[in-house]
Amino acid sequence: MLSGRRIVLGVTGGIAAYKAVEVCRRLVDAGAHVVPVMTKGAEHFIGRTTLSALASEPVQTSLWDEASPIPHTKLGQGADLVLVVPATARLLGAYAAGLSTDLLTNTLLATRAPVIVCPAMHTEMWEHPAVQDNLATLRRRGVHVVEPDEGRLAGGDAGKGRLATPERIVAEVERVLGPRDMQGLHVVVSAGGTREPIDAVRVVANRSSGKQGYAFAAEALGRGARVTLVSTVELPVPSGAAIRPVETAAQMQAALDELAPTADVVVMSAAVADFRPVAAATGKIKKDAGVPEIVLEPTPDILAGLGAVKPAGQTLVGFAAETSDLIANAESKLRRKNLDLIVANDVSAPGVGFQHDTNAVTILRAGGEAVIVSLTDKRAIARAVLDIVCEIRAGQGSSVTDTAV
Repeated sequence: MLSGRRIVLGVTGGIAAYKAVEVCRRLVDAGAHVVPVMTKGAEHFIGRTTLSALASEPVQTSLWDEASPIPHTKLGQGADLVLVVPATARLLGAYAAGLSTDLLTNTLLATRAPVIVCPAMHTEMWEHPAVQDNLATLRRRGVHVVEPDEGRLAGGDAGKGRLATPERIVAEVERVLGPRDMQGLHVVVSAGGTREPIDAVRVVANRSSGKQGYAFAAEALGRGARVTLVSTVELPVPSGAAIRPVETAAQMQAALDELAPTADVVVMSAAVADFRPVAAATGKIKKDAGVPEIVLEPTPDILAGLGAVKPAGQTLVGFAAETSDLIANAESKLRRKNLDLIVANDVSAPGVGFQHDTNAVTILRAGGEAVIVSLTDKRAIARAVLDIVCEIRAGQGSSVTDTAV
């Protein structure tokens, strides 16, 4: 989503400036071309060498001693987005008043690209009417504001004013620069492997890490969707997603029965256990009692159930994790379970599927040609799948359901 996008990263003189280094790293890792601009105040907190080493170009700091005679114009005109991390009260005031006091404020005034500011300051400063008025002015002009978090501040006190996390900042960049082709849609994603209790300690489970489901959630958020994540795992939740923690297949079914009827898109990427013990022991089964007999029964076929009651206009995506006969098994599941799309992967292949950060899939759709996505990161897999979801919805003339808000 950010590949090839040119982002001017402005860093101002606040204690949170050190966090801009991590934001820079994440943007570069996502494929962005990051051009760093530091104010003189920022140099009190981080060295320009650090940011230059991680960014795509060396740090720029001055209107007068850079290679270009008009660096602010060049930066502003060439940017796809200008991001300020952190944005101090001084920067917000100068920007709102239209003051061109240094290279960064000149660049902000010289650009027509989207601008994101990420304020960070002590609570008293954040709450001051002048700061809030400046923010209101910037918002009215179309500037995106990533509000600070509450938490521990410099000096040991606590309150609102702590810089937003790098995850939340990068998610906002993706949202602003994203294609917006899922704007207004409600996307429900299931993730992780269910765990069916044998006793108070042991479970029947599988190797699913949930990483692919979380990648779907992040990608859908970046494209403007409202996302609900039904998850069995404890991973960092993508910024903006609602989370519904579950553990067993029955709990996942209950959550999806509630959420799916009003969803525009359901991505069933969770690995649901096929069997569960008929009865779980209330305590721990002791091994000195001998090998226990564990009687299993089938769990509900959640995906088939969703397909049987799929409302008009909904796009239902299933997964087929296989070790043999990949395409045949996936095509069968696509038909039997009334899916719009199925994502098939051979989990026995190196680097594919469970526990990996990478995946390789074949995407099948009803009446369409198979799309093969070679080994790549799971976010890229999610992007490829959601590209096809959007194609399907555009071809059907689908839009936001009446119940999605």
